[in-house]
Amino acid sequence: MEQREESVVAEWAGIVEWAAGNVVAGSAEAVGAATIRDGFVDTGLPIAGEGAPLVSEFALMELVAVLGRSPDGGRVYVGRVLECAWRLPQVYASVVAGRLAPWRAERIAEATRPLCPAAAAFVDRQLFNATGVGWAQLERLIAEAVIRFDPERYEAERSAATDHRYVEVGVPDTNGLVRLDGLLDAADGRDLDDAISRRATLLGRLGNEASLDVRRSQALGDLARNDLTLDLGSDGAPSRRAVLNVHITDATLVGANPVGRWDQQPVSAEQIREWLAQPGMSVTVRPVIDLADHVPVTAYEIPDRHRQAVELRDHTCRFPYCTRPAMRCDLDHATPHNRGGPTCPCNLVPLCRRHHRAKTHSQWRYQVTTIGTYVWRSPSGFHFEVSHRGTHPQEHSDSGEDPEPAVYRQQPDTH
Repeated sequence: MEQREESVVAEWAGIVEWAAGNVVAGSAEAVGAATIRDGFVDTGLPIAGEGAPLVSEFALMELVAVLGRSPDGGRVYVGRVLECAWRLPQVYASVVAGRLAPWRAERIAEATRPLCPAAAAFVDRQLFNATGVGWAQLERLIAEAVIRFDPERYEAERSAATDHRYVEVGVPDTNGLVRLDGLLDAADGRDLDDAISRRATLLGRLGNEASLDVRRSQALGDLARNDLTLDLGSDGAPSRRAVLNVHITDATLVGANPVGRWDQQPVSAEQIREWLAQPGMSVTVRPVIDLADHVPVTAYEIPDRHRQAVELRDHTCRFPYCTRPAMRCDLDHATPHNRGGPTCPCNLVPLCRRHHRAKTHSQWRYQVTTIGTYVWRSPSGFHFEVSHRGTHPQEHSDSGEDPEPAVYRQQPDTH
């Protein structure tokens, strides 16, 4: 290992000597500067950070080949060596003295390359003993350097990063559990963690014998319910609201179907009973008589009861293979409203925004063959049947005959 590192250090010294002799004539600060070499325009390449020399493009090609490296990988490697030699002299000296492994110096160079010269010099001064610096400490050093010496860049990056904050609650699994993922402002995250910890400790003092992790998860639910202060139950306490869509079938009447659903995910009837038994629960029971029932309205706007019926019927976007939940989709009039298509569940189809646009502005077309079953034709003539059984490719046709945007086959019974 020591012999190999000595060989690499010798190679670094050779690269630095080569770079000094192959700087493109002109200013090293002039990114994109070029010179005439052997009758061709030879562009100086900025392969390291600002302040490192611009080296000859053609000479670099030759060096990389001699080093036995790929064109892209070799260019990156030489750039890291130059970054150390010109902008990180403390790091380079540690490599030459054998105190710092070259591969660690390369990772440091990769991190400092985007920095301005003053910021890079600051980081290098802190790395007088680079062997004792871990990656987390290096990241903190670079962040401090950017704040100190390039505040405009820091503010731009910070502003861009805040746009990526989010909190996402996953779909329930078969055990009635969901995963939570998010990216928060650091102060908000600390406040949330403190609140969860305090409430989890209180639950333990009140006799909850679950593990700390379980109590923390329960505490988060308590915090959410306590926020419902504008929707108080009859006893003045915050309430958890639940809506039950009850499908009445013969199997239901004899208790033969113990399966319920949260959105599309099956959950047990016992899990539902546990949810409903929570203190302060407010339950709305909404019976579902017939999802294919026809109750049209004359207006273009879609009533909530129609949207709910379509969501319960189709579950997801009805574009081939799309799995976006119907509750997050637009509802498309299969036969356009201005062409006589009624605003009725039998003429409404859930399409996510992307696929709604494809149907409206491209040559994608679909037909309603039966309520809840759709046949799509792609711009090149491929056909797909989409129903509650999934997506199934149909026989390919190049006839070029474009169907109507949809065929409304079943008129509502208005009597």
